[in-house]
Amino acid sequence: MSRVGKNPVSIPSGVKFERANGVVTVEGPRGKLTQEIEDIISTEVMENQIIFKRPSDTKQHRAKHGLYRALIANMVKGVTEGFTRNLEIEGVGYRVEKTGKGATFSLGFSHPIVFFPPEGIEINIEKANKVLVSGIDKQLVGQVAAKIRSLRPPEPYKGKGIRYEGEHIRRKAGKTAGS
Repeated sequence: MSRVGKNPVSIPSGVKFERANGVVTVEGPRGKLTQEIEDIISTEVMENQIIFKRPSDTKQHRAKHGLYRALIANMVKGVTEGFTRNLEIEGVGYRVEKTGKGATFSLGFSHPIVFFPPEGIEINIEKANKVLVSGIDKQLVGQVAAKIRSLRPPEPYKGKGIRYEGEHIRRKAGKTAGS
């Protein structure tokens, strides 16, 4: 049995779960998410819990069992609590400002970079060097945070750039450190 797939997903009050024609829809207080699911894995709702079952123990069925359980658990968590990803900007003169729905980054280039997030993602600026990416879709929040990080990834010599909060950057010694 899949260790992830065998655990049921609890449905909090105020969340609606529906599966029709291979599409799962989860609707809650923060919004609505949909996900296509193959008919290999069956879902059953019992006592405010979603139970996942697979037809056999083949490698493909075991893999899909855990995958779809994790995807639906993330959907339920997203429509109730939401997901956030924190980014830190480090470097002299590096900063970010809120511009309408987007953000303007000053990252040491000759021009500022204006970034507008896709629909369903919100960017909040806590300080001039802290960015908070939030939304209900876990995959989209991570993708937008990675895109922002790629504007100026942290470099290994001085550590300047955009990094995830708590991310450790391996530092390298400069040219003069060897002698």
